[in-house]
Amino acid sequence: MSLRKYISSKVFLRQVAIALTLVVLLVVLVLNLLSFITNHGQEIIVPNLANMTMDQVEKKLEDLDLEYVVLDTIDYNEEFAKFGVVLQEPKPGSKVKENRKIYLKINNDSYAYVVLPDMIEKTFRQVEPNLRVLGLELGEVTYKPYLGKDMVLEMRINGKLVKPGTKVMKTTKIDLVLGDGKIGFEEESQDSLQRYYDNE
Repeated sequence: MSLRKYISSKVFLRQVAIALTLVVLLVVLVLNLLSFITNHGQEIIVPNLANMTMDQVEKKLEDLDLEYVVLDTIDYNEEFAKFGVVLQEPKPGSKVKENRKIYLKINNDSYAYVVLPDMIEKTFRQVEPNLRVLGLELGEVTYKPYLGKDMVLEMRINGKLVKPGTKVMKTTKIDLVLGDGKIGFEEESQDSLQRYYDNE
């Protein structure tokens, strides 16, 4: 039988039909298998874990077949519970597969400490932003006679004098005593001379 006759024969056409059917069935099988392996269509909505404790997080995620990883603790925020979740990734409402890891940042249990820098004889304009950068608050500002106007002369906490280098908790109020700039050179010289004669 010639090749042309064989290609046009019923036997060949039947074999081609069988082969095509097998290919189609194989493709369908592979797609279904991939869908099963990747849990296609079985997405989990990530819950909002904000302010939950680790025990609550563990129970919530275990029920949803999700896992969690604590990345870090962040500076204490009074709006959140101690060791409560502050940030999470993926965000609440995201769709994920089961066993996906949820990355967490949790609230510390107290404010961190910072070292009080040397701000003596610096101007109020220099000192105020530095306090805020360190997480400290500006307390009461008072003045006393001194040549340099708005120059920091003393730092106090609750009325007690504090020295540079002291460790203080963030959000502590730092009271400042500033120079009023009302003593001139002449007045200062006269005061120095008066003290000299008084000592003689």
